[in-house]
Amino acid sequence: MEIFNIPKGNRILFEAELKPIQGERFQPTGFADVGAGTFVLPDGRRKLLVESVQSVANRMESALIGDDNRLKPEFEGLSYIHVQLTGESKSQTSSLVEAHRINSPFIISDESFRQKFCVAAEYEKGKLLDWKRIAKALFYYDINSLLHGVFLANLEDGRVKVARAVSGFIEADNVREAVSGGVKNNPLDPTGTLRAANYDKDVYGNVPYQRVEYTAEKIMAYFLIDLGLLRSYKLEPEAFELLVNLSLYKIQFFLSEGLRLRTACSFAVEGRIKVAEPDGMAIPSMEDLTLLIQRGIEKCRQKELLGESPLEIVTNTKIKKKENSPDKAAVAPSDSTE
Repeated sequence: MEIFNIPKGNRILFEAELKPIQGERFQPTGFADVGAGTFVLPDGRRKLLVESVQSVANRMESALIGDDNRLKPEFEGLSYIHVQLTGESKSQTSSLVEAHRINSPFIISDESFRQKFCVAAEYEKGKLLDWKRIAKALFYYDINSLLHGVFLANLEDGRVKVARAVSGFIEADNVREAVSGGVKNNPLDPTGTLRAANYDKDVYGNVPYQRVEYTAEKIMAYFLIDLGLLRSYKLEPEAFELLVNLSLYKIQFFLSEGLRLRTACSFAVEGRIKVAEPDGMAIPSMEDLTLLIQRGIEKCRQKELLGESPLEIVTNTKIKKKENSPDKAAVAPSDSTE
């Protein structure tokens, strides 16, 4: 394994050109009530957001997740929180998969954990925040919250908001729509009048639909590791190195194993990953990064910078009952006086 020296600048920028693995068309991410995220540059060129920052973050997080929402064996020792649910649910979850990591109500509602975190972060309502202590506490209890960001809206007065230290997105340049369509066939009754006796939702019959995909002159994936942000936390050198190596691994994982984004959106890297900044930096392989991470975990655990792996908590659950709709008979008639 070659020695990897972390650059001294404030950031590392990566670029990778992507190509559909078959044909020219691809299906971008869609947004509720908006559709595809198209936009126009000042020179008139049309661009498209193929994958958002938030989606790429979720996909990079999956690099470490193994069975039962736990870490893959090769990364054991990294800090995270595993939750056994009791009561109405007998399932389990963890900060590796919860949408808001340790801000998940299944995690932050645990009184014991919340008190431990507040003590470690020196967090008190009405007291100025000590971001170095907060970063140290996040590293100790859930390292991914420090890498991918966390907004602890469910903690007291909701003032702790940590930005992502590693992020990425995919854009397509000079795009054109590729419109097609199809039909969902009902072999029994195309009209939809024949229905199951106990299922009367309007999902029967033949249903034609339109499909919009895209072609592009170029598709690029962009990644940022914010070294300046990580350095600002003043963590131990071993902790800083572990965070950077984890970030590099997550990016490499996404580009090598995570580019099947949707049914009609599978990419492959065209050529080599380019380091846009700093000049001359070489990217360690995933194998080398795995070894660097394992050594980093060992060093951090020797210094007690990482907490239990995982920290096990138990959370009781209940099912919220739906409120009854208003009784129509009790509603005042429209012509009544106020």
